[in-house]
Amino acid sequence: MNRLIMGKSIFLLVLVAIFTCSSCKRSKQGKSDIDIEFTQDTLEIGYTYWWAESGPFLSPCGEELSLAFSGTITDILPPTDAAGPLYLSQKGIIKIEEVYKIKDLGPNTYANQQFFVSDCFDGLDLKKDDQVLVFCYDYENALSLPGGTSILKIRSLRDPLVTSFKKYIDSDQNPLKIKNDIKLWEKTGLGENLRKIIACKMVPDNY
Repeated sequence: MNRLIMGKSIFLLVLVAIFTCSSCKRSKQGKSDIDIEFTQDTLEIGYTYWWAESGPFLSPCGEELSLAFSGTITDILPPTDAAGPLYLSQKGIIKIEEVYKIKDLGPNTYANQQFFVSDCFDGLDLKKDDQVLVFCYDYENALSLPGGTSILKIRSLRDPLVTSFKKYIDSDQNPLKIKNDIKLWEKTGLGENLRKIIACKMVPDNY
């Protein structure tokens, strides 16, 4: 009888542990943890080359991101004059591996494409097999990429930049949540941009 009671107790403890672990796992999911069933399609995004700023922290108070993801560069083509006198066009292809932010843009909303193409790669010092973190916005209700620091090289998908950025997305782009990460973003040249939107957020009228 004691063995039967002990067996039932152990069984109940195992069930409780499984339920607890499952609940913990679910509770840790944030807005940046997006499950994607990728399609073998390509998303081609225009280059808003005339934007003065790029990256995840557009001053003075930040702009909502429309698409953000990390992935691996699969190819970078030679530069061409396809864009005429506007800029030097250089196409790059990225295989998307993790998606952190999707903004609803109606029919132009990101639709789970696994490959990304844009012609903004000139001067970015990137190459095939580099892993990158990418930030896109919308212009005239379509996805766009300002270039420059909107494509950042990372060491891996677990890079501290990715962790910090996910905190930013999970907090609805509240820069106060990553104010302790300024030195981290300074290494990418974006420390001052982050300081500006933190300062803006701290003004009472902007809460």
